[in-house]
This record gives sequence, C-alpha cells and structure tokens, in this order.
Amino acid sequence: MDTQTDITVLDNLMAINLDVSIWTARKKLTPADFGGAALPPDDLASLGSKKVCDPKELRIFGTLKARAVNLLDRTGVRFLGGWGIPEDKADDIVAELTVIRDDFLSAKEQFLNRYDEAVKDWISLHPGWESLIGGSTVSADYVRSRLDFRWQLFKLVPPRDNAVGYGLQDEVKELGGTLFDEVAKAAADTWKRCFEGKDKVTHKALSPLRSIHAKLAGLSFVEPRVVPIVDLLDTAFNRMPKRGHIEGSELVMLQGVVSLLRDPATLVAHGQKIIEGQEASDILAGLVAGTLPVPPKEKPSAKPRFVPEAVHPHAIDSQGLW
Repeated sequence: MDTQTDITVLDNLMAINLDVSIWTARKKLTPADFGGAALPPDDLASLGSKKVCDPKELRIFGTLKARAVNLLDRTGVRFLGGWGIPEDKADDIVAELTVIRDDFLSAKEQFLNRYDEAVKDWISLHPGWESLIGGSTVSADYVRSRLDFRWQLFKLVPPRDNAVGYGLQDEVKELGGTLFDEVAKAAADTWKRCFEGKDKVTHKALSPLRSIHAKLAGLSFVEPRVVPIVDLLDTAFNRMPKRGHIEGSELVMLQGVVSLLRDPATLVAHGQKIIEGQEASDILAGLVAGTLPVPPKEKPSAKPRFVPEAVHPHAIDSQGLW
C-alpha cells in the first residue's frame, strides 16, 4: 500500500497528547510481609504487589480515560505518541475533553472525601490481614497527587532545514497509512458486532459506519484517496431504506463496503480508481452484482481482490471475503 503523506498536511493538523494519571492502589510486597518465611532469591523470583484499597473504587477513572481515548480515536489519527486532529475540529474536541476532565476531577474529590473510609472497608473485608494492608496505606494527599487528567495541544511547524526535520517528515509520511489501518481495525470490529452472519440488520448497524465516515471526512486532507472513500460511504448511506430492516441487496452492498474498509490496500486501490474516473455508484453496483467493475486500462486480475456473492433470499455467502 503506497501512502505517503506530504509535510504540508501540518497546515491543517494539530497534535494532542493525553496525560491521565490513575493511582493503582497497589504497593510492592516486601519480605517483611511474609513474617520471615523463606523466600526464593531475587534472581529467581520477584515479589508481586498487594492491594491497599478496593480497585472497584477506582474503576470510574479508567472508564473516563477510556472515554477520552475513544473520543480522540474517533476524531483523530495516532501521531507522535498522541493524536493528530483536524485544526478546525480542535475547539469541539477540547470542549468534549473538558467535560470528561471535569467528571474525572469530580470523581477524584468524591473518592478522596471517603478515602479513609474506603481503606477501612477494604481492611474489614480481609480479616487477618489488617497489618499487611494497614502497614502499606498512603495518605490522601499522596493519592491526590497520583490522580490527574490533562492534555497538551500544540501546532507543529516543520524546521526549514530538511536534515533537521527528517524525523518529523518520516512521521508525517506515515499518517495516511496509519489512518487507513485504523479505519480497517474499526471496520473489522464493526463487521463482528453488526454484520457477521446476519441476513438483516437494523439502522443501528449504520452508526459505527457513520463514525468511520466522520473520522475520514475530518481527516480528508491527510491523503488524497480519503475523499473518494468518503464519497463512497455517502453514496452507500443514501441508498439505505429510510426505515425498517436493511436486508437483501442493500445489506450485501453494506457488507461489501465494510469488507472494503477492512482491507487497507484494497481500500486505497478503490479510492485511486474513483480519482481516476470510476464512479462510486459503479463500485457499489459491482458489490451487489457479484463483482467489482474493472476500470479502463486495467486488465482483470487472475485472482480478484474483492468478489462478494450475489444476493440470495435467505443466505449470504461471502465467497471467502468474510
């Protein structure tokens, strides 16, 4: 798959780093915790950890971090250890992150207000181990310092000297490929959750596809073949029934679209075909008819890259696609 993103995409891209700290409620076990019992030497085995508070008390922080990661995965592309996001979407993304951060800080204060009680409850749940837990507890101030939610948003300006900016250029070149790989991963998950083994689906099955569409549309400047894929999805959405189940030829078409999205190389190839003049509607028609049309000047391959099965009343055979 040949996707090399030009450094000029930085004109429309901002970088964001998510920095979330969550206290683990764990302390390292020490030989003293075992009351002088014989232990294997350090080069043979290492001691694990003990929980000094109920991990369920901290579950909310992991949930909120996951919400933030999901937001950035839906709207951005992995870049420089964080994410690259569209500059014109930055305000909206920061607004959503702010809501999540406020929920995180509120949960933090609620937990700290009952921290001492939570530790006592945990000790009472483990009679006979009071000294093991009690001797390892930490102060509420320490826990406060280990719970934090912040982010850094910045604009990248490449150095004028090509030699100096070489590393950044390499990272930028990979953006297109990274984007298509992320789309493929999301599409594979969508296939398993919504389409695999189905002979009809509800309109809820379109929701993850619309999320993929929104991600691609927002990052359309990253790679020239993104826009044709956005158009392909638009055309597919417009052909869906307004209400009721999606089945028959419409379902075959959707399954074919998801299968295209699951294969980055094939997706890029069909984006290129649309750029070269093939209509998105022709590709969708090929999915329903049982074969993809071959664009002009391209000889049919002995091994077709994508051959969905024609519509059948009750069963849909993937012909090895899915």
